[in-house]
Amino acid sequence: MKRVKKNEVFEWIKAIVIAIIFVVAIRTYILTPVLVDGASMMPTFEDGDKVIVNKISKKMKKYERFEVIVFEAMENKNYIKRVIGLPGEHIAYKDDLLYVNGEPFAEPYLEEFKNKLIDNGTLTEDFTLEAYTGELAIPDGYVFVLGDNRRNSSDSRDPRVGLISLNKVIGKADFRFYPFDKISFFK
Repeated sequence: MKRVKKNEVFEWIKAIVIAIIFVVAIRTYILTPVLVDGASMMPTFEDGDKVIVNKISKKMKKYERFEVIVFEAMENKNYIKRVIGLPGEHIAYKDDLLYVNGEPFAEPYLEEFKNKLIDNGTLTEDFTLEAYTGELAIPDGYVFVLGDNRRNSSDSRDPRVGLISLNKVIGKADFRFYPFDKISFFK
């Protein structure tokens, strides 16, 4: 009887250790939860939202325009922002409209926010890539990111953040799991 109990305890310990290793491996290499800190991505994400970041996406494909990524920023802090400009591109904003290599691009995810502006001003000020970065085109291995709350965001326009090295990208924000009434997947 003692031997049976000893084997049962060993099997439980073995199962728990395997489960812990499995969870650590998934969190380290595939998916990780991230807490949204601040209002820079409003209305897409609110302060306190929790998202799942897909870390494997960074190894599988290149990031696309308008995807939301999480990256290592200044002060060992992670930021969540939207990819606006890709390597080799020139970006500019004029009259609240994004231009990539001179071609206009709509940003439908911002329409609700623009409509709520009480001062009837623009959400995104007029600027060019060279005005903020000194570059005529985004260098290989970098992206230009903006928060959706363009008036209140530390992003690639901020010299302390600047262009984001793809080596600093943790992954793509794929899924919001909290608050529960806003559970959703993202492109």
